[in-house]
Order: sequence, then structure tokens, then C-alpha cells
Amino acid sequence: MKYSIIFSAVVVALSLSACDRPTVVTPAAVVTNVPVPGPTGATGATGSTGSTGSTGSTGSTGSTGSTGSTGSTGSTGYTGSTGSTGATGATGSTGYTGSTGATGDTGAKGERGKTGDTIVVVPSSK
Repeated sequence: MKYSIIFSAVVVALSLSACDRPTVVTPAAVVTNVPVPGPTGATGATGSTGSTGSTGSTGSTGSTGSTGSTGSTGSTGYTGSTGSTGATGATGSTGYTGSTGATGDTGAKGERGKTGDTIVVVPSSK
């Protein structure tokens, strides 16, 4: 840091001492035979005011222009054609029919009931 301050001071001193500008001397202007004004004279009389001029006439108003003609209507465009109907898709194949199950056995015929007995039904404990 201390070297940069010293270096800056040396650079400033050298740059300022290198700027030796000569002084320009302008010679004084020589004045000869200049007339000197005399004393001021009396003020003259005031002149009369001129008359005001007349106002010019107003010009006539121009005529209104004619209205332009209406343009013609354009022609109607063509209607596009209707698209064709798409093809029908193929029908899928029919599935197989399942086999018929076997017929179950016929149960045995029970005995004929007896008269006068009491039947008690006990539900299972499951």
C-alpha cells in the first residue's frame, strides 16, 4: 500500500511538470481619431398616430364534396364436398361353448314317517 501511494505521487509530479504551456500575449488595439459625442439635444415633438386600416372581407365557404359510390359485393365461395363414410370393421369370431356338466346321482328315498312320535331338531354348534 505504501509503495502505491509513493508511485502515484511521483507519476502526478512528472505529468504536471511536463505540461509547460507558453503564455499567449495579445497586443492592445490602437485607437486613432475616434469622434467624441457632444451634449444631448432637446427632445423633439411627438408625431401623430396613423389611422387604423379597414378589415378585409371574409371569403366564401367552399362547396361540399360529393359522396363516393358503394363498391360491389363479392361472390359467394364454393361449398366443399361431403366426406365418404368409413368402412365397417370386421366382426369378431364366436367363442367356444363350454361342455355340459355331469348329472348328479339321485338320492335314496326316505322311510315313511310314523305317527305319534315327537321330533326335536337341535341346531349344529358350528
